[in-house]
Amino acid sequence: MAKTYFTQDHEWLRVEGGVAIVGITDYAQEQLGDLVFVELPEIGRKLAKGDTAVVVESVKAASDVYAPVDGEITEANASLSADPSLVNSAATGDGWLWKMKLSDESQLDSLMDEAAYKAHIG
Repeated sequence: MAKTYFTQDHEWLRVEGGVAIVGITDYAQEQLGDLVFVELPEIGRKLAKGDTAVVVESVKAASDVYAPVDGEITEANASLSADPSLVNSAATGDGWLWKMKLSDESQLDSLMDEAAYKAHIG
């Protein structure tokens, strides 16, 4: 069964079978405003926790989205190239950014669950 985690930088991860789907939270997309461009990551790229994985550009600003854990990118959400606004309309659904194979699942222990994240954004 998939389990969802959150970071202090407003990313979410849905993890199942050693693979995480990663995106930004509703809170993050609300802060950014309407997205106009998403720079998707390369398939096969290895990321360390904290590396910039994706750049999202809104009408307000460009923002980095960081790798929440170590891993290798296995897929990028190609539909965002044509329609970056999917991140605004479905941040935790069809607006996901990338999928990654986890290198070290113990890193998930340092992330927040939904209740802790809601307290974090207060």
